[in-house]
Amino acid sequence: MLLVIGSVLLVAGVVLLPLTVVAVRRWLRQRGLARLRPSALAARIGRRITLTGVAAPGPAGPIASGLAGAECVWHGHEVLRHYWPLTRDRGDSAVRERACDPIAEYGSEELFGLVAEGASEDADRVFVDPSGSDPRDAELCLQRVVGRPQPGVAAAADDLLPRVRGRISGVFRGETIEFEYREWVIRRGARVRVTGQVQTRDGRVVITAPEGGRLTVEHGVDDQPVRLSPRRREAIGFSAALVACTVAGVVLIALGI
Repeated sequence: MLLVIGSVLLVAGVVLLPLTVVAVRRWLRQRGLARLRPSALAARIGRRITLTGVAAPGPAGPIASGLAGAECVWHGHEVLRHYWPLTRDRGDSAVRERACDPIAEYGSEELFGLVAEGASEDADRVFVDPSGSDPRDAELCLQRVVGRPQPGVAAAADDLLPRVRGRISGVFRGETIEFEYREWVIRRGARVRVTGQVQTRDGRVVITAPEGGRLTVEHGVDDQPVRLSPRRREAIGFSAALVACTVAGVVLIALGI
């Protein structure tokens, strides 16, 4: 009887073996994605993916923001023109309301790195191409208002205007009141979530905007609670069942001989 039961358990172990191999491979693949290993991501070329990690310098190292000069991995800025709209009714009861128009916008396009939490910046990195993206909740590192010079009144020099990148454009309507400069950055070490398409460039794995869409970059995402991966549970379950069946079968056959 022990021989029969042991034999059945060994047969069950043989059946479980390929299932266990598949489950372990799935878990290792998912683990590689979670740890942002380029080798794991290279198998998903052309597919849409969402990754969460820590911002790291790109291939050329850290960069400096255009207006504030802050060290970062991405920066963007905009210039707003505040003005008084032209009014047709110039009577005493007329009330003028301020208005503003954006006249310049810019976002850096240098690649920046993405590494897993706790990994070294010098480790193999996945890179992100932020071209055309508008990172959500990026850190506001500069906000300055420069008033329009008034006749006979000394005004501070506008040292930011020469640093504005991109073409200043727009219809300058009404009477200018002031210019407002705003700049946002993503610093190295910030937690970000990126959604885009996996590509390769010059041997590097790069997350880019999907065809016909835009790359999504979310800055400062909250830590997620640690949960046991379903793939890991599956791999552990099959592995435990395989070991149990094999060991029990061998023991029962040994006792029955």
